[in-house]
Amino acid sequence: MTDHAAVVHGSPVAKARVDAFLHTVTSPPLRGAGNRATSHDDGPAGRQPAAALSGSAERQRRRWATQVVVVDELARRACEERNLSVPDEVSPAHLLTVEDVGSIVAAALAHSPAARLLLTELEAEQTVPETAVRDYYERNPDRFLTPDALRRGVDPFGRAAPTDFLAYEQVRDGVERDLRRAAGRRAFFDWFDQARADVVYAAGHEHPGDPAHADHEHRH
Repeated sequence: MTDHAAVVHGSPVAKARVDAFLHTVTSPPLRGAGNRATSHDDGPAGRQPAAALSGSAERQRRRWATQVVVVDELARRACEERNLSVPDEVSPAHLLTVEDVGSIVAAALAHSPAARLLLTELEAEQTVPETAVRDYYERNPDRFLTPDALRRGVDPFGRAAPTDFLAYEQVRDGVERDLRRAAGRRAFFDWFDQARADVVYAAGHEHPGDPAHADHEHRH
């Protein structure tokens, strides 16, 4: 019987790492959460104590945990390649996020300091053109109503006066920051899709949505 859960770029990832991660999560991931790892979407769903899980649910929980650990391993390698020093601690707040969010990538960002560091670096690398900032401001007037206009119920797409909107100069930096963050997330998902392409999983540790195993869940 193999003692590894996956092989990442030729190096085994021990099952013990998956077990250690499972011990930090007091409840299972959201139902169907394994599939949202690739759709980048999260949603509400019921949870139950880990002890009450069926055999199928427990197997899916282990597959989900394997995916989270693999993201952590891939992110650590990426940080090493970039000469980034990864902190070791995981705060209780991040562990709580792991319980509540469910999706693989979101759980990995909560669990893995390396994944968070890599995401931060990718965000910092993004360049947002001034034209993109201005275009966002002009296409989304509903987001830039003044407090007074909001109180009066002004329709931003109707007969609104120029004074009903926050000036571009007031909101420009915030818009740029949000667009850079969104671009960083896209860069992170692109990195992950490429980095995981050659990962080989041991039996019982496949992706939760892999149709090759009987317990798979794949919802849209």
